[in-house]
Amino acid sequence: MTGQEETIEYGSSILGYPRIGARRELKRALEKYWHLGGSVGDLIAVGRHLQDDMWQELAATGLEQVPGNTFSFYDHVLDNALMFAALPRRFAALEPELHPLDFYFMLARGKADFPPLELVKFFGTNYHYRQPEIDPDTTFSLHAESLLAEHARAKQQGIELRPVVIGPISLLLLSAAAPGAPEGFSPIDKIDELIPAYLHLFKELAAQGAKCVQLDEPAFTSDRTDEELALLGTVYDSLAAVSQRPRLLVTGQYGDLGAALPILAGTKIEAIGLDLVSEPISAAGLAKIPGLDRKRLYAGVINGRNVWKADKARTLDYLLAIKAVIPDVVVSTSCSLLHVPVDLLVEYDIPGDVADRLAFAKQKVGEVVALAKAVTHGAPEHWSDRPKSVHFKMKHDVRQRVSAIRPDQRERAPYEVRRKAQQQALGLPLVPTCTLGSFPQTAEIRQARYEYGQGRLTWDEYRHLLLDEIKRVIDLQEDIGLDVLVHGEVERNDMIEYFAELMDGYATTHFGWVQVYGSRCVRPPILYGDIKRQGPMTVEWITYAQSLTDKPVKGILTGPVTMLARSFVRQDQPLYETAEQLALAVRDEVADLERAGIRIIQVDEPSIRELLPLRERGRVGFLDWAVNAFKLAVGGAEAQTQIHAHIGYSSIASVVEAFDALDADVTSIVATRSIGWVLDQITSSGTAIKREVGPGVYESRSAAIPDIDEIDERIQRAAAAIDSDRLWVNPDGGLKTRHYWQLEPSLRNMVAAARRQRRRIDARPPS
Repeated sequence: MTGQEETIEYGSSILGYPRIGARRELKRALEKYWHLGGSVGDLIAVGRHLQDDMWQELAATGLEQVPGNTFSFYDHVLDNALMFAALPRRFAALEPELHPLDFYFMLARGKADFPPLELVKFFGTNYHYRQPEIDPDTTFSLHAESLLAEHARAKQQGIELRPVVIGPISLLLLSAAAPGAPEGFSPIDKIDELIPAYLHLFKELAAQGAKCVQLDEPAFTSDRTDEELALLGTVYDSLAAVSQRPRLLVTGQYGDLGAALPILAGTKIEAIGLDLVSEPISAAGLAKIPGLDRKRLYAGVINGRNVWKADKARTLDYLLAIKAVIPDVVVSTSCSLLHVPVDLLVEYDIPGDVADRLAFAKQKVGEVVALAKAVTHGAPEHWSDRPKSVHFKMKHDVRQRVSAIRPDQRERAPYEVRRKAQQQALGLPLVPTCTLGSFPQTAEIRQARYEYGQGRLTWDEYRHLLLDEIKRVIDLQEDIGLDVLVHGEVERNDMIEYFAELMDGYATTHFGWVQVYGSRCVRPPILYGDIKRQGPMTVEWITYAQSLTDKPVKGILTGPVTMLARSFVRQDQPLYETAEQLALAVRDEVADLERAGIRIIQVDEPSIRELLPLRERGRVGFLDWAVNAFKLAVGGAEAQTQIHAHIGYSSIASVVEAFDALDADVTSIVATRSIGWVLDQITSSGTAIKREVGPGVYESRSAAIPDIDEIDERIQRAAAAIDSDRLWVNPDGGLKTRHYWQLEPSLRNMVAAARRQRRRIDARPPS
């Protein structure tokens, strides 16, 4: 069955949906199971309930096509890899010993001697996926029991699911060569061996009566080589050529398909899904693509990555113009709704003038259905009343301050001058050790925060609990022997939300949870207006911590670009203008910390990667304003104040160039699992490292406890690329998601390994 004879006109669909549950039911079930508080059966039952509720709810909205296979217990990329038996060889011997779910979680979370698959950002979003590992010996086969069972279960209830599967090329491009794979091997080399497993899936779905399967190829919204583009045509010609299969819908989410679109339009697949939000294509532009008018076009006009309502009248005009040149149009989302909260209607505390402009996942489904009806039957009269612009009353003092920014406000004293002043002020040993900010949030602190929010604790009671916890964190670090301490961020619910609550121009939610990975969820705040700090945000906590020790305590602030990347951001002005407002707020906090005697200040910018355009053509302009925002945030710091930057390494053309551009005194990198890549970039650049670097020697998001030798090996690799007088030893991220029984031995091993390196330096003969 190819579906070419199918005459049903589908009008509305979405490309995916949140899977954690409206009240984070999945998170609670996972953590209960991981902490030995529930059975496998209990966890599976929760998953089944969430699955069934999801597609029953979507069908009830009037949505004409419901996506299936979008639920995951941890990560859908990992699910797809295992569905095709892309099993890392280093784990294979353990598979028979474990329940399938326990084996799955071990791949995602690791255990002693088995570090997990690497956690990697997913296409400019805040979501992380576990990167599959493939080597020349990987043998693909189909294991789609869960997908087929869900489809059959829905069909029994009268709901036709459209299974969602990562396309074969993107699955391989998202994967990494397994450790030990021959030099030059790339997972995409295995494409011909993977295709039969997809054909097997199509056969099974067709036998079960599936009408359509969605194949996501987001890799083609990034720059691709001519060979990869040619492969796209070859693969989909091959997949479309078989007779026993459902219709094939190929989607390009998170950006524009560019040169890949005419290639797909030239194949015999039946349908193409486009993100028409990130980079809209005019109806005239779509009409020029040969063959596209003979496809079913899933027009992704509802934004799957932001929370603002669509202008339905304007969007309808756009859809009607498209339908005039491409007759078979399905109204859809630009990408999966995985990246937005579930339901706006459960929120009770968002200011009315902001709430009136918002749409979460449930509301976006309603927009899709309403637009599809309007395409066929015409728009309701009230649609002619344009929604209020997402533009709020401006703060003239903020606007005036931004317009008065001078170039010299982004510059500090020359680095070597600063370095000498900082060495005298801080007196740190060679290869200093530190962490990057957060410590585990204990159950007691989380409960106290909840009770304070409910009015059951007074501010003074809550504050004293926080101060007691800060003292415990400082005492522990002193005992471990770290050289630079942190206060642990115990007062912070989240690195973004905490600061958003203390700035004008932000709204926060109570239930606006979005999955980051596994059970890790955040509530991205809504940045709707001009940004202004209400007062000092961190000074009280950090200065109290500093009063408890003679060692330097590092102040930790979230940088302007990361505040943008992990918020739902206003759309009425360019991002760089909003970044400047945020940078000024951070700049004021830096000044307050300096006045309070704090001499090391870390500004976290791990999310420069998230906002980096997927295509090269937009990256230079983005990096210019992103770097300028960081430099404005720290440009007022005194020479003896050591500024640390915490950044992600991925997709930055040259790590060394990034160091130079940001002009931070110390740069810490998310790099433990990819430390070789980072060090190769440093050594191959031919440029000596002028500043200090902490390449990350302990993976903060893994449950595994690294031993001294493992960390020591990483330090030695780093010391081969970075002079010892410029090398720091630290984890590659915050430790909020760890438990103290994991954290304490890991940090003790890290300190011991750093001391080994100091002994090696001391033992060197004088030059």
